[in-house]
This record gives sequence, structure tokens and C-alpha cells, in this order.
Amino acid sequence: MYNKKTLDEWLSWQERLMEETIVLGLDRVQRVYQRLFPDGVPFFAITVAGTNGKGSTIAYIDSIYKNSKYKVGCSTSPHLINYNERFTIDGEIVNDEVIIKAFEAIEEKRQGVSLTYFEFSTLAALIIFSEADVDIAILEVGLGGRLDSVNIVDSDVSVITNIAIDHTEYLGDTRESIGTEKAGIMRTAKPCICGDQDPPDSVLAYAKKIGAPLTLVKEQYEGEIGLEGVHQRLNAAVAIKVIETISDQFPVSKEMIKSGIKQAQIVARFETLKVANKTVILDVAHNPAAVQTLVDTLSDSAMETVAIFSALADKNIDDMIELASSNIKHWFLVPLSATRSIQMETLKDKFGDSQETTVCASMASAIEQALAMKEIQRVVIFGSFYTVADASVILKEI
Repeated sequence: MYNKKTLDEWLSWQERLMEETIVLGLDRVQRVYQRLFPDGVPFFAITVAGTNGKGSTIAYIDSIYKNSKYKVGCSTSPHLINYNERFTIDGEIVNDEVIIKAFEAIEEKRQGVSLTYFEFSTLAALIIFSEADVDIAILEVGLGGRLDSVNIVDSDVSVITNIAIDHTEYLGDTRESIGTEKAGIMRTAKPCICGDQDPPDSVLAYAKKIGAPLTLVKEQYEGEIGLEGVHQRLNAAVAIKVIETISDQFPVSKEMIKSGIKQAQIVARFETLKVANKTVILDVAHNPAAVQTLVDTLSDSAMETVAIFSALADKNIDDMIELASSNIKHWFLVPLSATRSIQMETLKDKFGDSQETTVCASMASAIEQALAMKEIQRVVIFGSFYTVADASVILKEI
């Protein structure tokens, strides 16, 4: 171990510590966790899993508690631009020094155990929230649930937003198999709130098997919401049910709930900007279910729309393109800096002759060309967190 002084140095070192970026399994991280927290974490933990909607549901819960007396930590992933975005306390992003201090504590207890980049992030969140003496920590599961590093925490409430086909190489290629992985975050005698409208039998059976009280949320929230899209009404309803479930321990007023739902904000989930007299939509939709939701929201307006699009090679890109094509007049295809990104030639070949496409040398070029189309009113940028992150940096300078 060399002397790491900056956050960037720590992160670069973590990326090299293990060749694999995704390693499911709790044995290694559990050992370090038990050294750091032999008696478990000292706060009330809410664990949130699901294919889509996790970030929005967390944003709603966090926003409701902002109006309360409780101190709340949120751990989310991935970040969009800065790593620090992964950790917030009462809505404020933590600084480099706080994260570095957490990394140093992990390194002291690691004792040669190899950890992934995400496992470092999970442990750091727990240390940061513990040191800050939060009352409640909301922890977003990175991938699946059962074998995700967040599952080292015995949560007091578990949340499953929905279950769709994604990450099939790790979770299986059916909703039943993926449901088994998501259900793994449940705990005996601890409530689980589920927003899936047709939950797989694997989820229902596991809740019954371990004796986890399962609440299925079916009704959408009908009040005013802060996030765009009809799907956000269900996410709001799930968040409210979580708040109500633990109201004996953490009471909040109906006005706090109403205000929190209305004030909730989250970047890159149908985030709307005005650029050069055009509407620009940023959305991290990166699987077919999320793209369908994006398309449904786009369809609320009849604006002529072009897309700036790219994705990671292991995603179901064919279905993503098919779902969005009826709403898109022209596609600008962009290369990404991520190692798992699809090659431009391969991406171009996924479009038919009837679909208008332009392969761009860079995100900057794609944005410039899209904004220059006079008859176009709206530009939607989607396909991956990396796509939106690259665009966000450039749009801030326009």
C-alpha cells in the first residue's frame, strides 16, 4: 500500500486492487464489516433493491425526512459526475476528507482481504453514516440483492421497487430467478415494502419462508409530485408506505409527507433542461423496462424528438432501440469512455435502413449537431449513466 493522499488516488488504487469490477458474494466483505462493526451498524437501516426506480424512491424518502428532526444518510450508486455523490447526509454531499477518512478505516481493518470498488463504497457509507451519528440510513443495492455487498447489513426495512430483466449474466434471465436475488434483502420479522405490480412467486414464497411481513403497494400516489412521469407516482406511494410502516419509531406529519413528495428532486431521471431554445431530457434509462417508462413519459408531449444514445455492450440494446424508435426522428450515436461500452460499428448495425442515424466522433459533436436541427424541439439523451454523465459535463458549459 502506497501513501494515498487524494480521493482520486484512493479510487484509482481501488480499481486496480481487484481485476473484476463485479464480484457477487458476501464472504470477503462480511469479514471486514464484522471487524469494523462487531455489533452491527448503530443506525436504523432501510435497504432498497429493484431493477428500476430505486433512486427515485430513495429521493422521495430522503425528501420527506428533510422536513423532520431526523438525521438521514443516503448511499446511492453509481455516481453521475463526482464520486462524492454516492454519499449524502441530510441532502448534502459529503466532502473528500470524510470519504478518505472512511477509506483509511477500511484499510486498517482489511488485513489483506481483497475488496471491489463497490465493496469499498458500501463499507465507506456505513462508516460515514456511523461517524455522523445518523438516525436513519437509506442504502441502495447495487446489483441484485442476496449477494450484493449492501446485504451485509441486517436492514430494519427492505424495499423492492420492481423486478425486470437486467444483468442476466449475474441474476438469471427470468423474473423468477431475478426475484430470488432481490428477495434476499428481506429479514425475518422485518417489514418489506414491494412496488412490483405483479411480483414473482419467488418473492412471495421467500417472504413467507423466512417470516418477513410483505406489503404490496398497488395504488399510485395522487397528490402533487416533484418528479416527472406517471411511474413516479408509484415510487412515491412506495416511499410513503415505508415512512408509514416505521412511523411508530420515526413519526412524521402528513404535511411533511406531502411537502417531501412535492419537493423531491433527482438528477438524470427525466431531468429537463432548456438549451438553445430546445428541451433537453437527460435520463439514465439503461434497460428495456426503463426505456419503456421513458417512452411513456415522452409520449405525453408531441414534440419532434431526436436522441443522443449509447449503451454498455452487455445491455439488451436491440429492445431498447425498438421501444424508443417510434418516438425518435433521428439517432445520434456516441462513443463512451467506459470499458464495457459498445463499439460504434456494432451499435450502428443494430439500426435498420428506415431509421435515421448519425455516428458521432464525440458527445460534444452529437450535442452540437442535435441542437442545430431547426425543426427539432426536443433532444433526449439516454442509454447509460455514462452517456448522461458525458453529456452533463458538456451541457454545463453551454
